Amino acid sequence: MTAMVEIKTLDGASEPAWEAFVAGSPEATFHHRAGWARVIARSYRHPTYFRYASRGGRIVGVLPLVHVKSPLFGNALISTAFATFGGIASSDPAAIQALAKDAADLGTKLGVDHVELRHVDPLPIDWAVKSELYAVFRRPLDEDVGVTWGGLPAQKRQELRRGIRSGLRQRVGPDQLETFNWIYANSVRNLGTPVPPRGFFKAITEEFGDAVELAVVHGAAGPVSAVMAFYFRDTVCPYYAGGLPAARTEHAYDFMYWSLMDRATERGARLFDFGRSKRGTGAFDYKLGWGFTPRSMHYQFHLVRGRELPNVNPLNPKYRVMVETWKRLPLPVANLMGPVLARQIG
Repeated sequence: MTAMVEIKTLDGASEPAWEAFVAGSPEATFHHRAGWARVIARSYRHPTYFRYASRGGRIVGVLPLVHVKSPLFGNALISTAFATFGGIASSDPAAIQALAKDAADLGTKLGVDHVELRHVDPLPIDWAVKSELYAVFRRPLDEDVGVTWGGLPAQKRQELRRGIRSGLRQRVGPDQLETFNWIYANSVRNLGTPVPPRGFFKAITEEFGDAVELAVVHGAAGPVSAVMAFYFRDTVCPYYAGGLPAARTEHAYDFMYWSLMDRATERGARLFDFGRSKRGTGAFDYKLGWGFTPRSMHYQFHLVRGRELPNVNPLNPKYRVMVETWKRLPLPVANLMGPVLARQIG
């Protein structure tokens, strides 16, 4: 007789089993790791509900949930908030259904507008799906970096050569955090996006250690671009990245991402995850220019008190004035106000 599925909440005693499951589950991502509960609680002070399905004392599915309540952007239970990926990680049909029901019940108990699960591929649950907004970009890394280089579009290789010939250089290591913070804050302000709390990136580096890599590209006049990359199993993801206006003309972004591919290959990574981008944006087109093929993400929603699916993104005309105003704020003002607003977006 098959044992029943039980839904439980992550605690200190169950964390090693949670981490072991995530490390071995094909459906899990870096954003399913248990440490995100501490990072989010420490940086954003939102309640977290990291739930798992257990069968016969063994974890068979996980679902990290964050409750984000905002007067501007609504009241939601999100997996995983402040992250690209999340949702239910499981290959057990009963566990998937049990975790989805538990999330819906928790959303009702908390009185949220909706529950949101950020999946790449949709799960067989009776929830609404949105797949037209975001796409994820991934491609293999060959163990021979020369093969990866040869697989890039000719135009991209030409742009990379220009950056290399211009004398760009890179500094890599945890001591680059302050410079990364400064460049990233400039970059997101210029995009009209609020910067996360200053301690957010420090919390990530302290929580995940060697799974996080910081790199800063220097041009003739100093630092021009920076990236925080995550390593998970055989995958590397340049998750947070930004640059000053000179980064484009100096091909610093191209140099930065290629250098990461090179280092990641040496480290044993075999998949480059370029993250998600919104269709119709410059970031989307930029990743196409690297020869990546977009793959639609499937965000699945359970409406609780809400009457329609949420549309919280900078392309929504509702937020256009806010975005354009933010771009014009002096950087010190944006850095002061940004964390207050960023914690509400999720």
